[in-house]
Amino acid sequence: MPSENLLGVLENYDVKVKDIKNENYKVKKGVWWIQTNEGYKILKKNSIPKEKLDFIIAAIEYLCSRGVHMPEIIKSIDGKKYIELDGANYILNEAIKGENASSKTNEGLKKIIKTLAQFHKASVGFKSPKGCKPNILLGSWYHKSQKKMNQLKEFYEQEKKQNKHNEFGQIIIDVFPDFLEKMKSALADDNKLLYDKWVNDIKDVGCLVHQDFIDGNLILTSSNEIYVLDPDSIAIDLPTRDIRKILNKVMKKRGGWDLNETKNIINWYQEINPLELWQWKVLKSTIMYPHLFAGIMSKYYQRRETTWSESKYVDKLKKTIKIEKSKDDIINNFDKLF
Repeated sequence: MPSENLLGVLENYDVKVKDIKNENYKVKKGVWWIQTNEGYKILKKNSIPKEKLDFIIAAIEYLCSRGVHMPEIIKSIDGKKYIELDGANYILNEAIKGENASSKTNEGLKKIIKTLAQFHKASVGFKSPKGCKPNILLGSWYHKSQKKMNQLKEFYEQEKKQNKHNEFGQIIIDVFPDFLEKMKSALADDNKLLYDKWVNDIKDVGCLVHQDFIDGNLILTSSNEIYVLDPDSIAIDLPTRDIRKILNKVMKKRGGWDLNETKNIINWYQEINPLELWQWKVLKSTIMYPHLFAGIMSKYYQRRETTWSESKYVDKLKKTIKIEKSKDDIINNFDKLF
């Protein structure tokens, strides 16, 4: 592991360093536990451009001021919120005592969903400070999903031209037409009208999404409060991005979509951050789009997972198809969820 001038960073803070322990390191990113005279702190290294980091910090401070629990950023002796050294940025945070929140139990999942809803509700009114470079995803979902659909169509057409198909290719030949129709339905004009309407609303009122609201990024404290970690991907977008991602993760872990579980998640969210029925219909279209299938198919044809064997690709494709098809009951009975 490359050496880091961590003491050079920490001398900018009013703390006495007793010990430094590495949590993880990825060259451009790193996390260290810092034992000090005032307990443990967390030092994080990133290579995020200054203007984007200023946006992330402004978003964190706004969310915290509105009741969201996130680790406090410790300022340096001269009042800086991060230290720039050797082309990287370092942020010192308070360490949060607790354990990762768990979505495996009903009560655990309920608390996570309500915390997500509070996160979205608290973000309303946020405006990016001047000089920042905000991470704006708002309005991009339709264009990116259309682009992905066209890319997958090309992979499908290339596969059809092959004289022989391996097991993965034959499955794609069999199932892709059905998934293509699902993509087209999700991107239909009437769905886009509702999506665009909400996008225009968010431009006025604002909304932040986390993008990785999962157990590993949530700490449950002894006082039963959830602290939200890893805010590096915070962006401006519709709340459906987070809701759809957490639904996909939860249902994937359970091996398929469950109507009652989906209903519970929507109702728990609705208790904290109520959405109108037409806004939930925007979520319906994003659920209808087979994101998991699109992900495994593009990974295969672009060979993005070089360590995966052919049999592993086939196994993951079969499991993904099963999960995607289990959504049909949700889509067909969507109005009954409310």
